[in-house]
Amino acid sequence: MAEDKVVQEGKILAILSYLGILCLVPLLLKKDNKFALFHGKQGLVIFLGEIAAAIISIVPFLGWFIGFISVIIFGILSLVGIVQVLMGNYWKIPVVADLADKFNM
Repeated sequence: MAEDKVVQEGKILAILSYLGILCLVPLLLKKDNKFALFHGKQGLVIFLGEIAAAIISIVPFLGWFIGFISVIIFGILSLVGIVQVLMGNYWKIPVVADLADKFNM
């Protein structure tokens, strides 16, 4: 029962986790909510990956291709993350979750 309450209270902020720089909102405002913090960390890793892809995409041709593929991959991961939040799941995104676990907040 208590876990359901944590999920319901954290859903809105957990959705923000997958919308670019808005991932910082749950990390700063809901440190006490396990659900929002879990998704906030994953959203932060995705956001940092998006920044890295944007920097790489400056390089002509190969960088453009990598940037384009990265936008698609990060977009899909964010969309699936939002769906998982709406379903109330703690879904560990492969690779991203491992990196997110290294953040101590």
